[in-house]
Amino acid sequence: MINKKVILVGHFGVGKTSLVRQFVHQKFSDSYLTTIGVKIDKKVVTVDQKEVNIVLWDIAGEDAMKKIPSSYKLGAHGILYVFDVTRPTTYKDLDQHISELRMTLPDAPLVKLANKSDMLTESMKSDLTKELDFSEVLFTSAKTGENVETAFTNLTKEMLQ
Repeated sequence: MINKKVILVGHFGVGKTSLVRQFVHQKFSDSYLTTIGVKIDKKVVTVDQKEVNIVLWDIAGEDAMKKIPSSYKLGAHGILYVFDVTRPTTYKDLDQHISELRMTLPDAPLVKLANKSDMLTESMKSDLTKELDFSEVLFTSAKTGENVETAFTNLTKEMLQ
């Protein structure tokens, strides 16, 4: 079996833990519990007839990626950068944060997730995509499960290339 480490990063309260819970357990909870340090979970997925053990590192939210301990990032094969579409402060410095991550993980595939998309209409998503060049962003909802499986599967496929 192939093992791959995936880190979930982004500001506090963007839904990283909820996305992991939805992906691993198909559950959602409205109660908010802040992650302290890192929470590790895992799930075996099959992609292109290969079983992959995904080890998920749900890292506590930070306003700057350089505040995340390097030891949490080391050895990561993939990155999910999560932001909250209802809070512009969580994506206003997106490019800078990704550049900081690239200093440690230059070759790791990275997928940007615009979470809490259930709070937007299709028209709002379209406007946001155009306004902020979110062409390479996947709209997700940990609450409804929208694109959650797709996000993890797409990243896994990229890590296997």
